[in-house]
Amino acid sequence: INMNDNVNSPSHYTQGNIECIDAMIAAFGAQAVADFCRCNAFKYNWRSDHKNGLEDIEKAEWYLKKYKQLKYGKV
Repeated sequence: INMNDNVNSPSHYTQGNIECIDAMIAAFGAQAVADFCRCNAFKYNWRSDHKNGLEDIEKAEWYLKKYKQLKYGKV
C-alpha cells in the first residue's frame, strides 16, 4: 500500500524531519514563499486539464491555503 500523500505531504519533499516548504521559509522568508505559493497555485490550475486533473486542482488549493496562511495568518 502506498501511503504517500502527493497533495498534502509528498514524501519526495521531505528530508529527515523537515519538509521543503518549511526549509524554504527558513531560507527565504515567509513573504517570498507566499509569492512562490501563489505562483505555484496558478501553475497547477493552468496544467490541470492536461496533466494530473483533480490532483493538480487539489495541489493548487493546497498552495493557495499555504499562501493565505503565510500572507494573512489564515488557514
